[in-house]
Amino acid sequence: MQLRPATSAGALVLSVFLLFSFAHGHNITHLLAKHPEFSTFNRYLSLTHLAADINDRTTITVCAVDNSAMSALLAKHLSIYSIKNILSLHVLLDYFGAKKLHQITNGTALAATMFQATGSALGSSGFVNITDLKGGKVGFTPEDNDGSFAAHFVKSVEELPYNISVIHISAVLPSPAAEAPTPGPAEVNLTGIMSAHGCKVFAETLLANPDASKTYDDAVDGGMTVFCPGDDAFKAFLPKYKNLSAPGKAALLEYHAVPVYQSMSMLKSNNGLMNTLATNGAEKYDFTVQNDGQAVTLKNKLVTAKITGTLIDEQPLAIYTINKVLTPKELYKGEAPTPAPAPAPEKSAADAPKSSDEATSPDADSPADSPDDDPADQTADDNGAVALGRVGFGGLILSVCIGFSLL
Repeated sequence: MQLRPATSAGALVLSVFLLFSFAHGHNITHLLAKHPEFSTFNRYLSLTHLAADINDRTTITVCAVDNSAMSALLAKHLSIYSIKNILSLHVLLDYFGAKKLHQITNGTALAATMFQATGSALGSSGFVNITDLKGGKVGFTPEDNDGSFAAHFVKSVEELPYNISVIHISAVLPSPAAEAPTPGPAEVNLTGIMSAHGCKVFAETLLANPDASKTYDDAVDGGMTVFCPGDDAFKAFLPKYKNLSAPGKAALLEYHAVPVYQSMSMLKSNNGLMNTLATNGAEKYDFTVQNDGQAVTLKNKLVTAKITGTLIDEQPLAIYTINKVLTPKELYKGEAPTPAPAPAPEKSAADAPKSSDEATSPDADSPADSPDDDPADQTADDNGAVALGRVGFGGLILSVCIGFSLL
């Protein structure tokens, strides 16, 4: 008589677990990688950074076009910003699987797109009309078009029900509004933005270093993400910075930027190693991006820094504040003293019993005292909090499961 409630409770826990597991389970790049006929479309989703935006959404439909259709679009020699607008028109903010497409209420539907969501679409130009046509065909056309259906549904490519649907349509959706010339980003004052928002010490140090400053200026047009330490953090680090060699100073400053634009949603979805402006062949100068919930951290073997704010996030530039200075291990190679070899044990000492003082000495097995501001100390609190959070959550789930099983 007691098994039914426990079984129901177990099913409830399993359902909740599956819900959290699949909440953000899709990756458009991986889905399309299984279908080489969409390789060009897939590549430009990444180049325009639309892929990360797609991965960050649910209840979405991607209208993919094959390589031949993409070749026709690229032959127009549009700017990358106009191509982004056009492709964003192919991302519907609703779920349309093959079955739903053939069962549209009243035979027609108007779907908002990612182009509409950007705010760049004028009037209704960011909407797509989907209509059931004669003979079982389904037509697609932008709302601001002349009413003709230049593209038709070909087949379903991938479906994760009510999360993401990837469908193949026959042609690129024509839209004068999306194809209109789009100006590139206005020139921005990197150091001015940083100085005005709590990173003045880092900005002034960058300006005073011609090599690093030029590297930043050369990289920004192609896309760049900067992680600037707050004033308190960098001010405390200045004595160590002044002791670095000239190349070391430039490398440390360049280590705080990566040569690609990364929105916050991209940072959260693309965890892993990331090269920096300082990366140079064998000298990796990389760090690892990790996220725990909404918190994003940058980690190497010496320090873990947390992103604390956003100063600007407008393609091709993003600037974030961090709470610690990123110190690359490459700057300190060869500086640590090499421990002297241990003396060979004497035969008489090997057989002699240890005294009680030696056995209980606190210095016998404890590590040497760390210097002040040791990078290892900087990470202790953050790593401890993350570990505690994960254990606490796992313990909570385990407690719930045990509680329900005992009902």
